[in-house]
Amino acid sequence: MGPKSCCHYIKGHGFAPNSARRARHCGIEAVCVAQGKGDCNIFTPERLQTIHHVERLLMQHPQFHQFCWKPLEVLRDLPLGPSYCSPPSSLLSYLYPSERGGKIYYDGMGPDLADIQGSMSLAITHPQFYWYVDESLSPEHLSSSLLRSEIHFGAPLPSYYSLQDRADEQRARFKNFVVQYADILAKQSTSQVKVLYGGTELFDDEVRHTFHNDMMLAVISGACITVLVYVLTSFSVFLTFFGLASIGLSCLMALFLYHAVFGVRYLGILNGVAAFVIIGIGVDDVFVFISTFRQASHLRQPQQRMIYTIKTAGRATFLTSFTTAAAYAANTFSQIPAVHDFGLFMALIVSCCWLWVSVLMPAALCIWTQCVEPHEHAWLNCWKLFSGLSASHSPLSDEDDDVALLSVEMEPGSCDTDGDAAILSLSVETPLSPPGQQHVGVVSTNLQWALKHLVAEPAVERRKTVLGVFLLILLLSAGCCCLLRPATHAPLLFRPDTNLQTLLALRSNLSGQGISCPMCSGVFMEKPHSLYPHTSLSAFKFSAHQQTPSSTTSTAPRSSVKPNSGTNQTGSLLTVYISKLDLGASTTLYRFSLNTSTPSPWKLCSTEHEEVSSFQAYNQPHSNYSTRMTVCVSHVYHPYPSWMITSGLCEPRHGWTAEFSFYVAASPQQQHSRRLYFAQHRLRPHPSRVCVNPPGCGISSGPDGPTQGAFYAPLPSDTSAAKTKPSKTFGFNPCSGGVCGRPAVRPLVDTGAMVFVVFGILGVNRTEHKDNHVIGDMGSIILDPDFDIFQEMGHLCKICKAVSANKQLVKPGGAQCLPSGNKLSSILPLLHPECHSLPEPNLLPGQLSHGAVGMHGGKVRWLSMAFESTTYKGKSSFQTYSDFLQWENFIQEQLASLPQSSALQRGFQTCEHWKQIFMEIIGVESALWSLLLSLAICVAAVSVFTAHPLLLLPVLITILGVICLVVAVMYWLGWEMGAVEAISLSILVGSSVDYCLHLVEGYLLAGETMPSTPGHDSQSPAKRQRRTLEAVNHVGVAIVSSAVTTVISTVPLFFCVIVPFAKFGQIVAINTAVSIFFTLTVTVAMLACMAPARFSRPPGAVLKASLAVMVATALGAALCWVGGQLGALAWQSIST
Repeated sequence: MGPKSCCHYIKGHGFAPNSARRARHCGIEAVCVAQGKGDCNIFTPERLQTIHHVERLLMQHPQFHQFCWKPLEVLRDLPLGPSYCSPPSSLLSYLYPSERGGKIYYDGMGPDLADIQGSMSLAITHPQFYWYVDESLSPEHLSSSLLRSEIHFGAPLPSYYSLQDRADEQRARFKNFVVQYADILAKQSTSQVKVLYGGTELFDDEVRHTFHNDMMLAVISGACITVLVYVLTSFSVFLTFFGLASIGLSCLMALFLYHAVFGVRYLGILNGVAAFVIIGIGVDDVFVFISTFRQASHLRQPQQRMIYTIKTAGRATFLTSFTTAAAYAANTFSQIPAVHDFGLFMALIVSCCWLWVSVLMPAALCIWTQCVEPHEHAWLNCWKLFSGLSASHSPLSDEDDDVALLSVEMEPGSCDTDGDAAILSLSVETPLSPPGQQHVGVVSTNLQWALKHLVAEPAVERRKTVLGVFLLILLLSAGCCCLLRPATHAPLLFRPDTNLQTLLALRSNLSGQGISCPMCSGVFMEKPHSLYPHTSLSAFKFSAHQQTPSSTTSTAPRSSVKPNSGTNQTGSLLTVYISKLDLGASTTLYRFSLNTSTPSPWKLCSTEHEEVSSFQAYNQPHSNYSTRMTVCVSHVYHPYPSWMITSGLCEPRHGWTAEFSFYVAASPQQQHSRRLYFAQHRLRPHPSRVCVNPPGCGISSGPDGPTQGAFYAPLPSDTSAAKTKPSKTFGFNPCSGGVCGRPAVRPLVDTGAMVFVVFGILGVNRTEHKDNHVIGDMGSIILDPDFDIFQEMGHLCKICKAVSANKQLVKPGGAQCLPSGNKLSSILPLLHPECHSLPEPNLLPGQLSHGAVGMHGGKVRWLSMAFESTTYKGKSSFQTYSDFLQWENFIQEQLASLPQSSALQRGFQTCEHWKQIFMEIIGVESALWSLLLSLAICVAAVSVFTAHPLLLLPVLITILGVICLVVAVMYWLGWEMGAVEAISLSILVGSSVDYCLHLVEGYLLAGETMPSTPGHDSQSPAKRQRRTLEAVNHVGVAIVSSAVTTVISTVPLFFCVIVPFAKFGQIVAINTAVSIFFTLTVTVAMLACMAPARFSRPPGAVLKASLAVMVATALGAALCWVGGQLGALAWQSIST
């Protein structure tokens, strides 16, 4: 739904002729916001003219008359005939009145702007006036930063007898019609006015299009990943296909489990992130399986090679997938359904991805080795011969297996100054390989060489320096983490510059979603006034700041000089003639000349389509006409030259040369000038156009500059020239002589949070509520049997007065203690003296009070008082929480002052806005708890997997460094801790552990497969360093390939319009980059310093680690339980 749902499809009965289409559809809402330099007041002539053009444009749609609303009230407005379609509900109905037969009709259809001050003085006499403007406007300061308008449509449609006649078909036709306005309104913003558009259908349609376009980026991400996987598998189509197929099958299986097993029947918007993230996670597992299969080349039997691959790679990927899935699953403990479902879906999709990769990839690799590889290799050789290259390569060459074929030699005389291990030099032996496996994977080999010589060896050699720099980064990052502050604004859903987000941000300045004002304009509020009795024509007040009437500007006056005079000048005045050449599908050309003659095939511009055929200007500075404009011509573009107008200089680079200049004014000159717009087309040959409307002349929507803007030209001074008189409504002041009434009091239209104080309800019964979801049965209320409204009447009236008198919490006139039209309001003063002079709410005419009573068995069982609070809805949840506490404390103070026997002491305050702020606060808190929970799960899993504390420590320190640095980067980027950032942080542990854990697995495998070197086994530092380097050789290519694919898969998220998608993608990309960097430097350095040199993970060690983890878990659970019991006892003692 949009920020304002004005109405539903109106249901009616019986036959309704199309000529009296009285049922009203929810229509279009337009909000025009002042922008640009200077005063941001929407009530200026230029801005009002733009808004008037937009509203007229809405009614000029070819199908408008088929869908327009035709209430009976418009029949009295003669200028609206013969269609009698209701004009937009707007304040422009007062500012642009029309005249017919000596009467003024306030319908907004007039050609000229009336007196602004007088028109607004008339409109503000009605309380409905305030619905159109922001909250800053007051009778003393008639200035608003925005102006609202609505256009409503009617039903039934032509050829339908009633609303029930093919209702679905009517709805579909109406929707297809309304969404056409989106493209029209999107182009109407100018440098002075930003046009926003909404309404139920338009807003929902734009949200759907935005989500669809963002999801299409997943296709781009998938294509990029496909190409990258193809390259990193050394151009194997077979392996690329099965690797990506396993990821796709995991998505389908996760969807089945999500819907069928867990019973979640919808996909939330956050789940769209899975389309991007799972690609990177799945490819990680694929690369590990490929790397492990390559390392098992010493096993000749395919069955043995498959078993080894499943055992080794399956174990490594299981742990990383388990920790990642656990990190996502930790979000299922969130009380927010969207976060809960997101965590569940991501945990399922990660788990299914590991399962499918483990099942498909070993079989696919065996089939590839035996059947497919020779054909791919032959094709690759043919391609390289064709390309003039030599040396063929395959992705899984045994010569790329550095673990089985690696020998380690010490460089003589090279050792550390501290007596630690010697610097190592690794040399690869190249024994004969079996037939068909003598080709080196070019991508893998080059990448492996770079990792060994440029990353691993320097990190091992300078391990102490690496750890020292890491410590400094860790301390700096931890300090920045403490500086990250909670969000200070409401969470963004879309980019700030989009129509959707700007409209949502303005919601706090507009009326509540349930309040619409379709009959608040002058068409319905004012009867037709007689023009002359009200004020004589000579008494019309023409404001000096107002613009020239559009009826004058639409007539292009010509000089009376005869055509045989070449250059037309009258004193210091000259006339610029404009002709055009329509080239059909190409850009229309415009020609500017001082000569009255028009060469063929050019034709003089007509006054249609807001064009100008000529205008006057000065040939030298004259009074305020001091702005110089230059006409430039270019003969670069063929076959016709092109002309442009600029306030700057002609650009010689593009062939533009000055033809002539003239002088105009930059501001209106009372009633002796008219405003014209000019703009240069962005398409070749870049001609300029001059028009009377709209800004940008329909060919450009960019900001004003030298080649686009507006100027004021003098009106013709020749009395013989044809001149059109301004219309009778131009400058018309309906309040001249002080005939207008006093300004109305500003009504309340739910711009603040509506707080309800409820009595007679003890709580809500949710015992039959099966799931924790916002959709479904909300439960039933539990009534207070002791509540008696007549016994408590005095206390209720006292509370109503006390709350309404608190100006810090309640707006003036914001107390709505009783429902509208209830008989209680008339008899209350008779029941108790405290009920005299109860505060009256300021509401729009026809608006109902939010106060309510609940009747059961003819007796009032509960009462709800409503108060419009001063809480601004645009604040962040953390800031609004202080308002909630003020309300809670104040209400509790009032209830505590009541007698102990009063049932009102069990009353409470509630608000719809409180739910929103607690959702974000709970979301942030639950996400941070999920971060700690996933960290605990990670510690437990890694402890069991490594079975050694000195292998666990490098992993934990790396994870800690990654989390701190990612949060520090968020602070350096100027982010704040909101719901999106907190949810993203909750998965950092699972994402950070993958690469360093794979490296530890490589360290353990290196101890099992590395050949012993005589004479060095007794030196633990040397063996530790050899195992570390071989670990990088073993898994380095796989984890780097995985990191690259993960980053690339999330890069398209950066360009998403939906902010949660973009933020999530940025955090995942930053986390992946930091994680792989720390793994290849910090983890390598720590393994070379402290890892056990001879530890090979015996089964007994794994069993001991498992028992230790279970004992630690039991102790932690016991401590939490004891702490909870002691806390409850302490709270009871304090409360008693």
